Amino acid sequence: MGQGTLPPDRVPKGGQLAAQPSPGLQGNQGQAAAVSASVPGRWRRSPEASGSFRASLDVALGHAAPLPSARAAHRSDCAHAVPCGRVSGSDPAPLTGRPAAGRAMALPGFRARAWAAAAKVAQRRRRAEGAGRSRSPEPGNQRAALYVHWPYCEKRCSYCNFNKYIPRGVEEAALRSCLVTEAQTLLRLSGVRRVESVFFGGGTPSLASPHTVAAILEAVAQATHLPADCEVTLEANPTSAPGSRLSAFGAAGVNRLSIGLQSLDDTELQLLGRTHSARDALQTLAEARRLFPGRVSVDLMLGLPTQQVGPWLRQLKELLRHCDDHVSLYQLSLERGTTLFTQVQQGVLPAPDPELAAEMYQEGRAVLGQAGFRQYEVSNFARNGALSTHNWTYWQCGQYLGIGPGAHGRFVPQGAGGQVREARIQTLEPDIWMKEVMLYGHGTRKRTPLGKLELLEEVLAMGLRTDVGITHQHWQQFEPQLTLWDVFGASKEVDTLLEQGLLRLDHRGLAAESPLPCARRMTRCCCIRGTLCQA
Repeated sequence: MGQGTLPPDRVPKGGQLAAQPSPGLQGNQGQAAAVSASVPGRWRRSPEASGSFRASLDVALGHAAPLPSARAAHRSDCAHAVPCGRVSGSDPAPLTGRPAAGRAMALPGFRARAWAAAAKVAQRRRRAEGAGRSRSPEPGNQRAALYVHWPYCEKRCSYCNFNKYIPRGVEEAALRSCLVTEAQTLLRLSGVRRVESVFFGGGTPSLASPHTVAAILEAVAQATHLPADCEVTLEANPTSAPGSRLSAFGAAGVNRLSIGLQSLDDTELQLLGRTHSARDALQTLAEARRLFPGRVSVDLMLGLPTQQVGPWLRQLKELLRHCDDHVSLYQLSLERGTTLFTQVQQGVLPAPDPELAAEMYQEGRAVLGQAGFRQYEVSNFARNGALSTHNWTYWQCGQYLGIGPGAHGRFVPQGAGGQVREARIQTLEPDIWMKEVMLYGHGTRKRTPLGKLELLEEVLAMGLRTDVGITHQHWQQFEPQLTLWDVFGASKEVDTLLEQGLLRLDHRGLAAESPLPCARRMTRCCCIRGTLCQA
């Protein structure tokens, strides 16, 4: 289904396609008042896989032509591959950027006969070996994470190509009402009975009112089970998050912050188009840690034009004197259409040096390790068990619902009788998205069913980003017939990676032993926006 095609589950409210005014122009005050009245005290509190892996999958699944080798995949993607990436809650995506508003994967089809034949061979061998294993249950389709996209920012940063807009007369009550409606609709369509984490990303969601956050959380809690200790993260920029505002977000139900600090050098912050200074960043960080002890993440960028290893490492060490228990390192990715891209293209700025960026990343990993941080994912580091529950859902290929303009989601629409996981993309433009939500209950613009091979490729691309990798139990949740040994045990390409110390395949499962080379060999998997990952 192409962009602009209405999904089949778009049934107009009231059963008719009646024209309605744009909520962006004429807010719906009655609905907003109803939302306001419905927020009781529950949420208030006192102050990418390598080409060789895909080739192995192809062989196991009986594809006639193997996919490109790891070397070929690396050559074709070397201009974009980076050691670390961000997936913002809206789209678990390539190695850079942020998890759920990104690009779609172009993947081969699935041959049922070849899959069945391979499965029978594996089953006969296991019976001959006396394995006698019981089949693992299917993935939990009753659980999901929830990403909420706030599309507005004070200004567009020079490096950012995310789906964001500069507000001009936005009526927040109308936007709030539509976010609530879409959350209710997608929860009903998905059949999800438990939301395990909520992430407010953007854009700059700290520009939203705390009441909007509370209204969405209350709507989710009324539609499904939202545990009282559920991780609820809000992205915040220092200039839009004074202490009093952070406290109000805490009272609304937020219990974790992800602060877009990006740099502790004022010149670099100006280059990036950020509105805060290094002093602003440290003040906001201190206030956030006071209000949310042990639950504050910070972002630090590397690989900027003219940036050098020594000064960047001094920034990181300074940050460690002030930060909490979660740090995300993201390499700059020059994206077409951004100010930085144009400046580099025109020769105003030098192109970032990938070798220097790689050195920063490796040295940064060492510094964070010495400070007690576990690198649990290519870009994410945590100590004292402060891993991001929401991002872990992405890395484990769990279900997630994306609400708001441009948000991405991945879930089985059980409530609508579906049985296959779908990749969903919401309409990008806020005004058009709001009109569609008012008409249909949601603004899903595109639905793409994911075949078996597509899903397994995502399991690999996401799992290999983590220090745990893909365990045998995790793999069998998605493929109970063919084991990791069946698919990769006889692969010459995988054997080469094992011999080089880049991969591990043993009784624990399949894992990357060195994240930088393996990250560079991954194909660009865009399950989450250039964006992870949001922290």
